[in-house]
Amino acid sequence: MLITTTPNVEGHAIVEYKGLVNGEAILGANVFKDFFAGIRDIVGGRSGAYESELQRAREIAVDEMTQYAQRLGANAIIGVDVDYETVGDRGSMLMVAASGTAVVIR
Repeated sequence: MLITTTPNVEGHAIVEYKGLVNGEAILGANVFKDFFAGIRDIVGGRSGAYESELQRAREIAVDEMTQYAQRLGANAIIGVDVDYETVGDRGSMLMVAASGTAVVIR
């Protein structure tokens, strides 16, 4: 599955649009507790543990979006956007959402 943030794929013709696809992952409050408990791993203003959790959530969201596109019969996803939002009581959870347009390219 080809995944791109661009609206087209250079050298390939889009022959069919399958529709909007998306995927989400939500990190619960425990991630934040673990983050603050593991604050000692911050080096140069960055937290490896927190970045790892964000990467995992992003991978889950993109994988879910990809599976959705495959079920629709697409072989590519164009115009992909990944967003991060806090949700829940007092922003206690982080949602990572990926969306794009499933297409068939030749």
